[in-house]
Amino acid sequence: MQTGRCPKTQARWWVAGLLPALLLLAAVSGCAGRQPNGGALAIKDPHSFSNPAEVAVTHLTLLLDVDFSSRTIRAEASWKIRNLSGARELRLDTRGLTIRRVQLLESGSIREASFELGEERPLLGQPLVVRIEPGTEEVLIAYETTGEADALQWLEPRQTAGRKQPFLFTQSQAILARTWIPCQDTPAVRFTYTAAVEVPEPLTAVMSAGSRGEPRELPGGRKRFLFEMPQAIPSYLMALAVGDLGFKALGERSGVYAEPSLVESAAWEFADTEKMMLACEELFGPYRWGRYDILVLPPSFPFGGMENPRLTFATPTILAGDRSLVALVAHELAHSWSGNLVTNATWDDFWLNEGFTVYLEHRIMERLYGREYDEMLARLGLDELSNTVDELLKDHPADTHLKLDLAGRDPDDGMTDVAYEKGYLFLRMLENAFGRERWDVFLRSYFDRFSFQPMTTEGFLSFLDRELLAKDRALAAGLRIREWVYGPGLPGNLPAVRSAALEKAAAAAGYFAAGVKAGALKTDGWTTHEWLHFLRHLPSPLPAERLADLDEVFSLTTSKNSEILCQWFLVALPGGYRPVMEPLEGFLERVGRRKFLSPLYRELAKTPGGLRRARKIYARARPGYHPVAIGTLDGILGWQD
Repeated sequence: MQTGRCPKTQARWWVAGLLPALLLLAAVSGCAGRQPNGGALAIKDPHSFSNPAEVAVTHLTLLLDVDFSSRTIRAEASWKIRNLSGARELRLDTRGLTIRRVQLLESGSIREASFELGEERPLLGQPLVVRIEPGTEEVLIAYETTGEADALQWLEPRQTAGRKQPFLFTQSQAILARTWIPCQDTPAVRFTYTAAVEVPEPLTAVMSAGSRGEPRELPGGRKRFLFEMPQAIPSYLMALAVGDLGFKALGERSGVYAEPSLVESAAWEFADTEKMMLACEELFGPYRWGRYDILVLPPSFPFGGMENPRLTFATPTILAGDRSLVALVAHELAHSWSGNLVTNATWDDFWLNEGFTVYLEHRIMERLYGREYDEMLARLGLDELSNTVDELLKDHPADTHLKLDLAGRDPDDGMTDVAYEKGYLFLRMLENAFGRERWDVFLRSYFDRFSFQPMTTEGFLSFLDRELLAKDRALAAGLRIREWVYGPGLPGNLPAVRSAALEKAAAAAGYFAAGVKAGALKTDGWTTHEWLHFLRHLPSPLPAERLADLDEVFSLTTSKNSEILCQWFLVALPGGYRPVMEPLEGFLERVGRRKFLSPLYRELAKTPGGLRRARKIYARARPGYHPVAIGTLDGILGWQD
């Protein structure tokens, strides 16, 4: 693995008036960063048309012109390439892009390039095949996004907190970067980038990169923002957001962006971010990304968070007002080591990103809030994993393996609790076996040795064997490594996860089920986690009068905590508790987080007349959901446009 200086780009762009912006980008362009070796690039990714083993991209110069009126981005992308084999073709992934022009930069001169779009395939899109020469240095592409750009969500002002300005954000994971940038859309390829983003006044643009100075005012009431990302990243970590944004610092290296009405509450909620950064550095080595900022997105964001480097995207549903849901921040921050730094080589190896990250998240939470608090989180995770495994074992037992086989499938199919929680428990089992001191030395060496590189499951197991297992074969023999990684379900040597606090909450659920009145339950000081455990351990269905007793005492239907509210709806629906119906409709129309929407629509559809009602709600809410959520919910409700 080599780190070298990259020459400043001298590309002459063909769109009138854009040359000054590109020259400025060239002036701030950094080095190409640490790039994968030939062996890493030779990994075959079933979700990419690209040919990085022959010719790999190394640096992207990007100009984006964001047009809210047409809901499109007009763009120019210049890819520096490294031709490893004298290849005559560069293959890039695209889906739904309109390619206007392709040019080649060779020896300081530009010429037109021959290109074609290959056969379109579901999910994957089309390969953009560009004819190149062994001496080609850069490939320059003019293109536009279309309505098929599933990575982009365009929001009307009414869909934002401020209700005055529109909003745009991207979601590139897993294979959606190709819907807004022609790229080698595989986690095995890393590149650096510089970007200029033009947006209308008074909006602000932010990216998964460092900003370069103040925005420049342009004619026609527009502004240009400049960005630079000197650390090499894979395509799924490309991120852009444009909206009416404020900012507040959380520490010397961290801060929060949000719509102005949410900035103060978000900053209060995330006050421990800098402490989390320090805790992770003490455990697993230096933070290598410069800054760590958080962007609170509008409610339609389909996930809890997305670990875009330097700028985590976060759902507003974690703003509970009591800092009880900040484990999500710890999780996304931990991705700065596991995932962003050492990355799954393909989506079959997704557990390497998420299992490691959940493990690091727990170590952060334990250090900051204590072992008992963290054990509550681990117990909740194990319960969710057990439910997921039980469901998957019925029809898709192979999806309970850590190492997946997603060829021909949407990689989102692998984004289940198995990758997250089974992966975490596997690593926790290894920690228990070797002791925390030895395990921490191993983990730190893993992040140092493979930083800015892709990693396969087999590569990790080889490193584990060399550094730990081979030094204690007697111990290693009883760890069931292959059963954990390549076997279905949960192995017999699952670590014990116990929480005295949650055991009391489960006991309270038992008392209530036995007839104890809600007012007699001892719930003083309960955290969100205890409430979730209590609600999940209630029998189903509960009679409406018993649900009314709970609601009258604890005001669950009017809870401001999205996690508790969602779980309460799931308890109330089977019992036909009608007071939740109107709040449930409002919740489904207001919140776009897939974690909440999927179980709620599924449970509502099971109730008498519920499928019809669910479809009516969905018809109203669907235009405000992200395509990632729509893809799941259409299947649940049997929806057809």
